[in-house]
Amino acid sequence: MENIKQKQSVKNQVVENDYRSSQNFFTSDLILQDYLKRKVSPTGLDYMTPKLSKTGEDAAQKMDPLSLDADKNGPQLIKRNFFGEDIDEVKFHPSYQELMQIAIDSEMFKVKWEPNLKNDFKLERHSLGFASGYLYAMSELGQYCPLCMTDGVARLIELHCTEEDKNRLLPHIHTTDLKDFFTGAMFLTEKSGGSDVGRNLVKAEKQENHTYLLSGEKWFCSNVNAELIFALARTDESKEGTRGLSIFLIEKHLPDGSKNKLPIVRLKDKLGVRSMASAECVLDGTVGKLIGDEFNGFKIMTDMINLSRLYNSIAALSGGRRALVEAYNFNLFRKSFGKTAIEHTLIKEKLFELGSLNVANFYLTWRAIEALDKADNGDENERHLGRLLTPMVKKWSAEKAVYITRESMELMGGIGYIEDGVLPKIMRDVMVLPIWEGAGNIMTLDMLRASFKSDGLKVMMEEIKTSLGKKSDYDNAILEHLKELQSKMKSLFKMEQDELELHAKYFFEKLTTLYQLSLILKNWEDSNHDWMAPTAEFLKSKLQPHENLKVRTVESIKGLIAWEL
Repeated sequence: MENIKQKQSVKNQVVENDYRSSQNFFTSDLILQDYLKRKVSPTGLDYMTPKLSKTGEDAAQKMDPLSLDADKNGPQLIKRNFFGEDIDEVKFHPSYQELMQIAIDSEMFKVKWEPNLKNDFKLERHSLGFASGYLYAMSELGQYCPLCMTDGVARLIELHCTEEDKNRLLPHIHTTDLKDFFTGAMFLTEKSGGSDVGRNLVKAEKQENHTYLLSGEKWFCSNVNAELIFALARTDESKEGTRGLSIFLIEKHLPDGSKNKLPIVRLKDKLGVRSMASAECVLDGTVGKLIGDEFNGFKIMTDMINLSRLYNSIAALSGGRRALVEAYNFNLFRKSFGKTAIEHTLIKEKLFELGSLNVANFYLTWRAIEALDKADNGDENERHLGRLLTPMVKKWSAEKAVYITRESMELMGGIGYIEDGVLPKIMRDVMVLPIWEGAGNIMTLDMLRASFKSDGLKVMMEEIKTSLGKKSDYDNAILEHLKELQSKMKSLFKMEQDELELHAKYFFEKLTTLYQLSLILKNWEDSNHDWMAPTAEFLKSKLQPHENLKVRTVESIKGLIAWEL
């Protein structure tokens, strides 16, 4: 009889009655707040805080249903109008436009490109813009790709276009009016090329009015409906490889207001990021304007590619963070086997691992953004560091985002697999991140090139040394593995190419972990001890595996996740 009463006292519910979730992703995120307080200027923080708070509120309260709607009701290609005329228009669900307005209101672009703000915050404009993007991407990763492309287009316009083009086009990017807003795109990939861009075939023929007509097929055109597109093409088929490529600005509408020719073959039916339109296009007399010098196209495009890799890293960081806090929050309010789920030893151990990966990737990603800000302001050491760090963080953050999201889904059990929640969408969305903007193997090769052609490796190793003495318990581990990598580096540079590529993968993986540990030690202060201490312990264990396991406390896990409800 007593057992029956006990069974009846168990409530048939998934989570406890006191369940609650974050109402603002900015005010909940102690890690982001602490970083911005220490790294950006008081003026910059004062300006952005109201925008970050509003974006954090929108991400927590408004964006999930909009994102799920846009995902389930993806873009549609309207090939022809009623009269059979080819129009090649892309139709979006209304939720897509609402999400775009939230992005504009976040000022992720305005703070970087509006002339007065750009001047006021020139030392930190990337950091300020990415802070808004980080919060936005926690609830919508699909549209973060077109937003990435838009910022990349603005960067190429700023660096390589005429003053007339800058004055005419950039206001459409820093505007706060959705009707006046232009998005951007990068048409890079072709069937024959893929990662091997040097095999691209699209041609460009010069016209008497100094414009070019582009012809050929582009195989993967993300944000195909963009108003501004940068595309690579060949003006001389005898010049092979990337050295024969030039870059062209394609505008959706021509000066007379008519639509530029850009036939769409079909939209891509993708696993994830389904809210935005990726397509196959056949350029057929598409009008383009040569940007920069002829045959210098790929070099110019790398400015956009490298920025896109940082966007990819922020998307990975945001997606993994959102998945982690969803799992953490669920286990805070879920009863299992007589106690709260988070009190179980193995759940705490898994959250320790995932939380540490998240913190380590946070500081690695934001270090790369800091390097971009400094490089844009003339710091040559930071430019060299960014050349190595950008592919490093792109590879590492993307791989870990997939792992963190998958493990977070498992921590929620069956409910984590249900499409009513956000985890399945995040899982599908983050799966593309190790592929976009260069797959992991390409990133390894890019790190190799950076090591041979720049001083990035030297700068990074010198920076690792500056972490010595910050926390003496870690000095021996830092020195030991730094010396090992320096010795390995000398032997690497003597290897034949095949052997070099094979060994480089493991060299850079170890270098990444060591650099992450050094960043944790350098950024470790009393204000962030709760998440820095366990992360440093975790990273050290990856460098020096040991059997000294210990049971975590619930409070230590709460400190590591650093998420206030």
